[in-house]
Amino acid sequence: MLGYALRRLLLALPLLVGITFISFVVIHLAPGEPTEMQDGGDLSTRSDKQMRERLREEYGLDKPLPVQYWNWLTRLSRLDFGKSFGPDARPVLEKIGQRLPVTLLLNVVEMLIIIVLAVPIGVLSATRQYSTFDKVTTVFVFVGFATPDFWLALLLMMLFGVQLGWLPISGLRSLNWEYLPFLRQQWDFLSHLILPIGVATFGGLAGFSRYMRQSMLEVVRQDYVQTARAKGLAEGVVIGKHALRNALLPIVTILGLSLPGLVGGSVIIESIFAIPGMGQLMVQAVFERDYPVIMGNLVVVSTLTLLANLVADVTYGLVDPRIRVGRRRGR
Repeated sequence: MLGYALRRLLLALPLLVGITFISFVVIHLAPGEPTEMQDGGDLSTRSDKQMRERLREEYGLDKPLPVQYWNWLTRLSRLDFGKSFGPDARPVLEKIGQRLPVTLLLNVVEMLIIIVLAVPIGVLSATRQYSTFDKVTTVFVFVGFATPDFWLALLLMMLFGVQLGWLPISGLRSLNWEYLPFLRQQWDFLSHLILPIGVATFGGLAGFSRYMRQSMLEVVRQDYVQTARAKGLAEGVVIGKHALRNALLPIVTILGLSLPGLVGGSVIIESIFAIPGMGQLMVQAVFERDYPVIMGNLVVVSTLTLLANLVADVTYGLVDPRIRVGRRRGR
């Protein structure tokens, strides 16, 4: 297993380089440059044009695109993501490091809630097919899939934030947070998370529970499950010990593919609720043509995507023993 993981990591390096090269070319092909975004494109005098040229030279945009990419890749090999083209000119790693904990907190809590609720809901729906519970969850799934996040967020903000005044609707802390007692500070922070996490969880819970239901339905029809029942084993043992582990394989795949989203963040949720996370940072960087910040985000998300695929493959072997046996025979 360790040798397999090492081989996959080595193969991921050239793939990561290819991803960054394509991304680098695409973002530079987009109309507009950082210098134009900063001055609004209204510079017309000779001195202003000279200032723009000096900025292009300072940013290295006057060099050919292959040279720009090579310089960026050289810095990346030293884990230097460069400095932002924004007015603050802060290091990219510093900006990402400031936003990353917020996004991780939101998305990890959201994912834990989805897993804890989706797995039992999917199992119960599959083992009680066409029951009232299954029909109710089916309706919930369709509503969850059909409800846009931004629309649900606006409705909840109007209801709980504006009409009832129970929950805050933006940011992570109140303006007077530092003057509140300790317990009130904790509640203030948690109350700011309720609406964003609730909106993000709603659609994800609907999808995961449906995947789990479909996977469990396929597994319970297998011969080995019927044989376990024929032996007189309790239904809980049949489902929990024999069926559940194999039914989790599609969920493991989806979780692996969801890992980059833990860092990439939810652009819609973070924008609507004014949460200073990675998604909001990426949107701002795209509008400002802040190439170093865009590439820094893409590198982080691409690396996590490749690692997620590896983690999913390794987890298969932990969940399903048949996959481990197949690998030993293949050697």
